[in-house]
Amino acid sequence: MKVYDADHIRNVALVGHSGAGKTQLVSALLFDTGAVNRLGLVDDGTTVTDFDEEEVSRKHTLSAGTAVAEWNKTKINLIDTPGMANFFSDARSALRVADAAIVVVDAVAGTEVLTEKVWTATEELGLPCLVVLNRLDRERASLSRSLASLHEAFGRTIVPIQLPIGEEKDFRGVVNLIAMKAITFSTDGRGTPTVGDVPTELAEAAGTAREALIELVAEADDELMEKFFEAGTLTQEELEAGLKTAAAGRHVFPLVCTSATANLGIQPLLDTILAFVPSPLQRTLPVIDATTDEPASYDPGASATAALVWKTIADPFAGRITMFRVATGSLKSDSTIQNVSTGNAERVGSVTVMQGKEQDSVAEIKAGDLGAVAKLKETRIGDTLAAKDTAWRFRPFQFTEPVLSYAIEPKSRGDEEKISTALQRLQEEDPTIRYARDPQTAQLLLSGQGQLHIEVTVAKLKRRFGVEVNLNLPRIPYRETIKAATEAHGRHKKQTGGHGQFGDCKIKVAPLKRGEDFQFIDEIFGGSIPRGFIPAVEKGIREARERGYLAGYPMVDFQVTLFDGSFHPVDSNEMSFKMAGRLAFRDAMARAKPTLLEPVMSVEVYAPSDFAGDLMGDLNGRRGRIGGMETRGASTSIKAQVPMSEMLTYEQQLTSSTGGRGSYHMEFSHYEEVPAHIQEKVISDAKAARGEAAEEE
Repeated sequence: MKVYDADHIRNVALVGHSGAGKTQLVSALLFDTGAVNRLGLVDDGTTVTDFDEEEVSRKHTLSAGTAVAEWNKTKINLIDTPGMANFFSDARSALRVADAAIVVVDAVAGTEVLTEKVWTATEELGLPCLVVLNRLDRERASLSRSLASLHEAFGRTIVPIQLPIGEEKDFRGVVNLIAMKAITFSTDGRGTPTVGDVPTELAEAAGTAREALIELVAEADDELMEKFFEAGTLTQEELEAGLKTAAAGRHVFPLVCTSATANLGIQPLLDTILAFVPSPLQRTLPVIDATTDEPASYDPGASATAALVWKTIADPFAGRITMFRVATGSLKSDSTIQNVSTGNAERVGSVTVMQGKEQDSVAEIKAGDLGAVAKLKETRIGDTLAAKDTAWRFRPFQFTEPVLSYAIEPKSRGDEEKISTALQRLQEEDPTIRYARDPQTAQLLLSGQGQLHIEVTVAKLKRRFGVEVNLNLPRIPYRETIKAATEAHGRHKKQTGGHGQFGDCKIKVAPLKRGEDFQFIDEIFGGSIPRGFIPAVEKGIREARERGYLAGYPMVDFQVTLFDGSFHPVDSNEMSFKMAGRLAFRDAMARAKPTLLEPVMSVEVYAPSDFAGDLMGDLNGRRGRIGGMETRGASTSIKAQVPMSEMLTYEQQLTSSTGGRGSYHMEFSHYEEVPAHIQEKVISDAKAARGEAAEEE
């Protein structure tokens, strides 16, 4: 594969809601540029970027994949991203190394939940966006309805630069509003374009749409606005230059029309990418000072090498594959580079370009380009690879905390040791998963962004590492707290032969605001407890709060004030005062009105409007509080706050009740008190479980 300079490179991430056709669009772009010799189809499992067995079987992208196309002597790096909330972190990582986002929108559904999330992510990064209205050949597809939903969600600056010729099954071409030419496409799957005059029946609509485009471009620039007021329009040159500048500055978001499955509108999209996506020389990635972590800057034309690691793949055969974008200089095969994030040097073997799962070796990856290298030892996602003494590094990635946990156990005893190793490898690939041993139950908990996320991780364990596990329903991370202030006394006294044990402390406990966790205040005066023993009292209380009082869950949102006590000059020691702290905690809890807290999730459900009533009723039945409902075209978005314990089986219920047409996103919101009748059951279940565990021991 050729090596390209930065001014002949375009990096785009295709983002949007699941089912909008991102992967199929990448497949069509590769086919029309000659990168592949057949149009791969998602339904057939033959696309380049969905190559994982889970992706093929589920017909959904689960992990960001890259592919390369060349158009008019320019290399276009295409990053195909997941469109489901469970895997949104991969889309965010891809946006970090892109120079523009292609926001793919379904022409039937319009704006959806993940459309809004990816749009917000592009705003945070200041990333230019092209909007692709895809699947215009489907029944009920509509530019006007989709555009109305986009304007409602994101504003009027999303503007068509094309109009469709025909809609639904009659979609066969587009009107280019910039050149005022009609482009029709062959219907044999090749998508061959034919340029002609604008059809008479579309002339008026095209003229009106072009005027709206010119007006928006003029609004984005004071000089152009003056010319617009003077002449009533802009020249062709002013329109083209102004639109390019406005798109790069996020003042205008051009919209184009396609059907990726029918291969319609693809070549004009390629021309649009070259025209409106900035080259890597025109954009820099966010960086911070390597010493102070303050915002910094760099020159993209600098000769010293610097690269950002944005993704890793845990391959059981090739080892860890590290994917990166070079920001300055070039990264060459058989070289050594410094990991600025860890301070360690890394040996670089053969650098490659990823075409789906295939790797093509190249001599070097130049500034602005994407590449990969295998078997780096200590490099992780978000790390900076750079020449020694580089004074800055790329801003670290922020990953979403897990929202759901499942207990996992190996199907065969011989796999117990393999699980930890395999999960560690998968966590390097996907930092949004967590695994840890629960100190209360001794269960190994696998945590992720949702049930599907965990199921896919378990499938990877089996397929890549040969480890099979059973999944058990997760243990809800309840917390305990108190509702009343009180005083308590803890005295530990034990006399045996020789030195005894003596520790004595008095404490006050009081509730804190939700989310303030725990505070320990030392108010000992006059030496009633020697200074060296006070940390032991705190340690005893901290250990006791981790074990809880009602049901074995950690105690939070309270403060302890140590105000008095006594000691023995011979028998007192740290262990005695730690035991006294534990006893004081237990004494306090008996009168502080302890109660149970449960995690409450912010839930957004998105489904066809026909199902809205049933879905709201179901959420109410799950103790949910409906926060709002919004209709967008033929779909409805429902926002609610629902206890986590009620959402464990929601994914299956939503799929069943909507025929697979509904989706939802869930993230942690806050903790609140469990209703009394449910609290009793949780406590009794916890006591029963502890009793069983004690019997087994």
